[in-house]
Amino acid sequence: MLALLLATLFATGLTAQAGAANATTATAASIAVQGQGNSSDDLTSALKQRAEFIREHYSKFEYRIPVRDGKTLFTAVYMPLDASARKTYPMLLVRTPYSVAPYGADNYKTQLGPTAEYEKEGYIFVFQDVRGTNMSEGEFVNMRPHIDVKKSSADIDESSDTYDSIDWLVKHIPHNNGKVGQWGISYPGFYTSAGAIDSHPALKAVSPQAPIADWFRGDDMHRNGAFNLQMGFGFFYNFGQPRPQPTDQRGWKDFPFGTPDSYQFFLDLGPLSNVNRLHFKNGIPFWNDIIAHPDYDQFWQSRNLLPHLKNIKAAVLTVGGWYDTEDLYGPLQTYRAIEKQNPGIRNTLVVGPWTHGGWTRTDGDRVGDAGFGYKTVKNYQPVELAFFRHYLKDGEQPVLPEAWMFETGANRWRSFDSWPPKDSREQTLYFHANGRLNFTPPAAGEDGGFDEYISDPQKPVPYTTEIMTRWSKEYIAADQRFASRRPDVLSWQSEVLDKDVTLAGPLQASLFVSTSGTDADFVVKLIDLNPPDLKDGSVNRGNQQTLVRGEPFRARYREGFDKPTAFVPGAVTPVQFAINDVFHTFQRGHRIMVQVQSSWFPFIDRNPQTFVPNIFEAKDSDFVKATQRVYHSSGQASALKVRVLPSPDAAAAP
Repeated sequence: MLALLLATLFATGLTAQAGAANATTATAASIAVQGQGNSSDDLTSALKQRAEFIREHYSKFEYRIPVRDGKTLFTAVYMPLDASARKTYPMLLVRTPYSVAPYGADNYKTQLGPTAEYEKEGYIFVFQDVRGTNMSEGEFVNMRPHIDVKKSSADIDESSDTYDSIDWLVKHIPHNNGKVGQWGISYPGFYTSAGAIDSHPALKAVSPQAPIADWFRGDDMHRNGAFNLQMGFGFFYNFGQPRPQPTDQRGWKDFPFGTPDSYQFFLDLGPLSNVNRLHFKNGIPFWNDIIAHPDYDQFWQSRNLLPHLKNIKAAVLTVGGWYDTEDLYGPLQTYRAIEKQNPGIRNTLVVGPWTHGGWTRTDGDRVGDAGFGYKTVKNYQPVELAFFRHYLKDGEQPVLPEAWMFETGANRWRSFDSWPPKDSREQTLYFHANGRLNFTPPAAGEDGGFDEYISDPQKPVPYTTEIMTRWSKEYIAADQRFASRRPDVLSWQSEVLDKDVTLAGPLQASLFVSTSGTDADFVVKLIDLNPPDLKDGSVNRGNQQTLVRGEPFRARYREGFDKPTAFVPGAVTPVQFAINDVFHTFQRGHRIMVQVQSSWFPFIDRNPQTFVPNIFEAKDSDFVKATQRVYHSSGQASALKVRVLPSPDAAAAP
């Protein structure tokens, strides 16, 4: 989850060093997005120019804002120099656990807004260390639970801290126009969502971008109950250190892996119980919380923000990326929860072909083995700017649909009145014998059919071929031939498509499986299989198996994430689970492919395949080989449930 941190730092213009002289530490990619050059010298020059513009046009002030329980929250405010009694500005707020550095009134950030255009337009930029982090007082709580009914000043949460901060800002910061916008990427996206609950009257526009919503079911730390080992380990080695008192020293450092190969490192680590014994020494409080709460109990349920996204009065622009390996669940579910629980407000969803925070720090022209043909962020950034301009500066009403989504495969933007699109139809892709995949269920003659593989925890299927210690950002659109050629990965594929097939909306895996063990994971991957002669410029991409969506499921939770249940060895068992949305066109001449496997290492930790109460406490002897079977008969028809959108060409509709 270090990428989560870096993405947020880049997106909000936070730097680890102080002063305008440190302009070159800002992300070069964010400048490239703005079309200011591609060479190293051009990027360095553009970064310096942006930093110099901020230094010349803004004054910085630092405040300790009191909130209702008497604690103070450290806040940095950048005021336009031409602010006067006759000219006022809206405030643009970022609340972050990652530091508002650099500290000191004479030390300036090198970036204030999502892009340089915000700084040129003029806003009062506000950055706040959230409670218990860096220079703010109080105790920090990861994904602090929301309190719906606050009975006293002691009942605080991120919603109340945001409300109190905005109330103080509009009353005490001179030359503000009484309107506030809030935005943030990833963890600051969570604080943006939380800040919109019971909105302060001055909060007019919020943009939660890649917001965390639920750390057990879909964001960051878990995927459908399966633990994200590589992310959780790397993130909490840094982020989980206790802070005894306010400090401006962030102290971030990488874990000393001692090898460039994280697959081998985590395999050699053995059971997860060795993390504390060998490395963390019980000194990371939230890591210990993760161990103590292996299931979706009250600890995790209370940290699910989605049921609390109510009484939102501000306009909402939720942003996500189809290729976000950290938080795609968050924006999709945040949009749905706000839409359901706040009728009548302006609520827009934008999802582009981007990695985590890629709409501010990349060109958005490709991810991994998927190319999009042009710099897609150039379409989005003016839309975001117009959104804040309208609601905070009374600018022209932006032309915003309910959902503005990028269609991968066809590589085009499309607008919808709802998401999923109302005219998308539920259909089912069935698995058949001999690796066939189609929309027709198995016939009676196929009864008893299954495919099987041996899953060995000592030789788990890698999720990427990259040799790296951090987790891959690009595995999500990588060629899967390396996996399909393994004996422990099953593949089914359609016939060559004679017309385009567009999938739009959520997916659901519906499997009938058995295992010789008593526990198992299942990973389901939706893949676009290229024609054998397809070329991408000078690159031959014939028969490439491009990952479109992949999700793991810890199948002990098939009866509920709070109800871990062992398998009966050999018993055919239904396993169903939700998979994040897609919006992808499989073009004519391509094939649709689905793969199933039981490990995705080390992105996801290894299932020992012996049922134990707590996998974090499993022993070496619990890790055993298991034979997994996936059934595809008329009464036990494993399948992937999808939503099919009619083709723009009605004659070609599937």
